[in-house]
Amino acid sequence: MKVHHLNCGTMRPLGGKLVTGEGSYFSKTELVCHVLLLETDDGLTLVDSGMGVDDVRTPDDTLARSWRLMSRPALDERETALRQVEALGFTAADVRTVVLTHLDLDHGGGLRDFPHADVHLSAEELAAATGPHKSRNDRIRYPDEQWEHGPRWVPHETTGETWFGFDGVREVSPDVLLVPLFGHTHGHTGVAVRDGDRWLLHAGDSYFFHAEMTPKRYCPPALTYMQKRMQVLPELRVANQERLRELVRDHGAEVDVFSAHDATELRRHQDRAAVVE
Repeated sequence: MKVHHLNCGTMRPLGGKLVTGEGSYFSKTELVCHVLLLETDDGLTLVDSGMGVDDVRTPDDTLARSWRLMSRPALDERETALRQVEALGFTAADVRTVVLTHLDLDHGGGLRDFPHADVHLSAEELAAATGPHKSRNDRIRYPDEQWEHGPRWVPHETTGETWFGFDGVREVSPDVLLVPLFGHTHGHTGVAVRDGDRWLLHAGDSYFFHAEMTPKRYCPPALTYMQKRMQVLPELRVANQERLRELVRDHGAEVDVFSAHDATELRRHQDRAAVVE
C-alpha cells in the first residue's frame, strides 16, 4: 500500500496577540486539512475528504459565514481531494472507500466529489450529523448540502477490539481501523492505517497543534479557543488527548500520531515521503 499525505484545505485563522519589543500584533496560524490517500489492491481509499469542489466554488451554500470568519479558508480548488487525485493520474471512480474521523464541514466536504465510494464512520457520528434535531452549532458544522447526493454510508458501532489500549476499535479492513476518540464531536474517531512495519494514526481534531503531544502541552491561544468552541464532550476530549500523549510517549516507535490540522506534521510526512521516493 502506498500512502499519500495531502492538504485538502488551507486555513489561516487570526492568532492571539503577541507582544514584542517593537509593539504588539495579531499572529496568523496556518492550518491544513490533512487527508490520506491510500493506494490499495482494491482501489483508492481516502481518510477524511477535506473541503470539496462545491465548497470552494460556492462557499455561501455550505460554509457558514461565522465559520469562515473564524477559520479564514483559502478556498483553492487545486487543494481539493478530487483535483489532487486527478493530478496523480486517477479518477473519482477510482476512490472506492472514504473513512472519516468525523463529519465536520472541513472533513466531509469532499464526499460529493466521490459519490460512488463507501463512506465509513462511527454510528454515533452519523446519527449526530444527520439527525432531525440539530442545534444551531450542529447546523453550521454539519451542513446537509454536503451529503444531499446520498452517500453510501457504512456506520460502525464503537464496540470491538483493543488497539494499543484503546477499546471499541472497529476494522474497516485489516490495515485500516476506526479508533474511538470522542469529545470533539459525539462520534469522533481516529483512523489507524498500517504503513509497513508501523501504524499511522490520523487523530482528526483530537488536538490541533503538534506541541500538544509533548510534555509542554503547548497550543496557541487561537487554536485553544477553536478546540473549546467546537467540543461537545469537554471532559472526554481532554481525557482522550491525554491518552494520545501516553500513546506517543510509550509507543512512538510503533505508532506515528498526527492531527488533521497541524501544518508542521503534514510537512514532516510529505518530506519523508519525498525522501523515500
